[in-house]
Amino acid sequence: MMRTAGIDIGSITAKAAILEDGKILGTRVIFTGYSAETAGTRVYEELLADAGSDQSSIAAVVATGYGRNSVKFADRSFTEILAHAAGAYFLNPSVRTIIDIGGQDSKAISLDEKGKVKNFVMNDKCAAGTGRFLEVMARALEVDLDAFGAMSLAAAAPARISSLCTVFAESEVISLIARGEKRPDIIAGIHESIAARVSSMLARVGSAEPVTITGGVARNAGVVAALEKKLGVKISVSPHAQQNGAIGAAVLAATL
Repeated sequence: MMRTAGIDIGSITAKAAILEDGKILGTRVIFTGYSAETAGTRVYEELLADAGSDQSSIAAVVATGYGRNSVKFADRSFTEILAHAAGAYFLNPSVRTIIDIGGQDSKAISLDEKGKVKNFVMNDKCAAGTGRFLEVMARALEVDLDAFGAMSLAAAAPARISSLCTVFAESEVISLIARGEKRPDIIAGIHESIAARVSSMLARVGSAEPVTITGGVARNAGVVAALEKKLGVKISVSPHAQQNGAIGAAVLAATL
């Protein structure tokens, strides 16, 4: 029996996963909060307790995410690109393209038939199209973020959001509210603007089917639907999409 753990410290949430002999033993998600180091320790300890395990039973721990260097107890750290590739391939070996939309960045990753990264594009200079972007839009619309997906699917005529900048897009949304545009139509427009940005990233990386989406935004059915419409492909969403990076880190830990 071999157990490995992966810790993924994102800007909004910290995730942990434990694998046992190639199977997921458990996962955990908490808010990162102020201290990435504290979040990494806490999410790991809580998952160990959930799994009825202890640190001595874990053969290796790998950290990933923007806060990976703050996980002092990790045996090694890997970039999010490698971790998300490993996680997506572990969950579905047929996957060839990954769309990862996290809290503060988004990525397009292409894989070969062995799950190795062929190419990737990362948008980490601007929060547009990320989880943080959606949080800002939800506040402007006074709508709970968890309701965004369902509301956008009820849109009759999606509004046009021309700006890809979070600040300017928020101004556009406020103007649309003032004009009396319906919330579902505005939200659908926001989702379509995200799909347009992701589409341009995929064009640069060279995408192939099957396509999967990972990261917290994968839970938003409206974003997934907008991406499928824009790309003209079916996008798979794993039940473990948000924990994908942590699962991939645990997969990589087994190779140490």
